[in-house]
Amino acid sequence: MDFTSELTALGYIGVRSSRLADWGDYATGLLGMQPVDRGGSVRAFRMDDRKQRLIVTGDEGEGLAFFGWEVADATALDRLAARLEAHGIAVQRAPRHLADERHVADLIAFDDPAGNRLEVFHSPAIASDPFKPGRPISGFCTGPLGMGHAVINVEDVEPLLPFYRDILGFHVTDYGLKPYKLYFFHINGRHHSFAMVGSGKAGLHHFMVELYSLDDVGQGYDLANLEENRVAYTLGRHTNDHMTSFYSHTPSGFFVEYGWGGRVIDPATWEPHETHDGPSFWGHERLYMEPEQRARLRDMRLSAAARGVRAPVPDCPWLDAVISCE
Repeated sequence: MDFTSELTALGYIGVRSSRLADWGDYATGLLGMQPVDRGGSVRAFRMDDRKQRLIVTGDEGEGLAFFGWEVADATALDRLAARLEAHGIAVQRAPRHLADERHVADLIAFDDPAGNRLEVFHSPAIASDPFKPGRPISGFCTGPLGMGHAVINVEDVEPLLPFYRDILGFHVTDYGLKPYKLYFFHINGRHHSFAMVGSGKAGLHHFMVELYSLDDVGQGYDLANLEENRVAYTLGRHTNDHMTSFYSHTPSGFFVEYGWGGRVIDPATWEPHETHDGPSFWGHERLYMEPEQRARLRDMRLSAAARGVRAPVPDCPWLDAVISCE
């Protein structure tokens, strides 16, 4: 279905967890987010001028609670709600107190076919005071690109494709079919704001936050390595979005990707395509995996290296001159 999605960015993520103290230490001390004084059993964290980006609910059971997707205004929100209802999807108009808790003007909520809760909102509140990171970092790359990206595990990608692509209007960026189906979607210039892995499992695989400086990522990597079993993927670079990153274990069992240098695409001209070179140019050794799985992914990286697969080199007049003289 060819239409422009009302969705503009990933606005916030909610995590269901009772490990509030652990999340406070992790989100501020490693990721560099700013804690927000919410009181009660809820913890919230800032990444920029928004009042909150990450919400930890205090509920029992560890994992994804909800995604918050942004639209431009009330008209776009109503248009999306009408389209969802026309496809037989139950849509709840959130009560005023929930919109106030999310610091937005209005929102709707519904479930995807796998049971993941999605919230869509407009007009997020802006904080009156500047962002103060939990540790010294240059800041997070958000703005029009949104909070970052999120990746979910699903039992089977195929039943979910029509929902995300044809109803919500996510646009396929690229996809892989082996060893399992993996689809990446964009709704703005960020290479992907959402992805699905047909791993046979269910739940949040990871969310990604992008830093303005590679040094922020490297220093975070050093900090993560001070903690036993905190690092899940070693430092590496992805083949499709060109992100240089590492992954760490969260207190809730899924991962956070901590990255720099992500690819920005032009949605108007981008053509979706299948990828064949594996997930990473180098690095990203998955320390949590069994040796056989790790070896398979390592072989894919070495194959890409042997074939000279790498990210495009930025324009460099000096290099162009050297090459032309050879």
